[in-house]
Amino acid sequence: MAISETPVPALITLIMGMIPIVELRGAIPYGAAAGLPLWECFWLAVTGNMLPVPVIILLIRRVFAWLRRGAWWGPKIDALERRAHLKGTIVQKYRLVGLAILVAIPLPGTGAWTGALVASLLDIRMRYALPAIAVGVLIAGVLVTLATGGVIRLFF
Repeated sequence: MAISETPVPALITLIMGMIPIVELRGAIPYGAAAGLPLWECFWLAVTGNMLPVPVIILLIRRVFAWLRRGAWWGPKIDALERRAHLKGTIVQKYRLVGLAILVAIPLPGTGAWTGALVASLLDIRMRYALPAIAVGVLIAGVLVTLATGGVIRLFF
């Protein structure tokens, strides 16, 4: 399978998948609007969405501890952790299945970044968290790709 002949939209799609909040919910529709095939949008967005996950799981607590030293960042980090713990209630109840569900719901405030943050804060080991997050990202990717394909067919 060849990657798109136009590398710029493909690269932007991959990078958009890595950005918090946007993640694959924005990357797949962007790639489709830029003229990439839907299967390519899916894989680029999923790949981009998964790239930061191991780094987040491994380093987020250290980054938060470093940021807390500043008077401006401290309260913001505390609020972010409180929200992550609230989102983590489903994960605490259902563990890995809950983590996959949290990531799979393609709504704002969910996704791979939130899942990785929750996994880190709940001390879920990387070898368990990574596959659960990957399953969630794949499910979200399929949902967003199907929705994007349907919207494209509806208007074009």
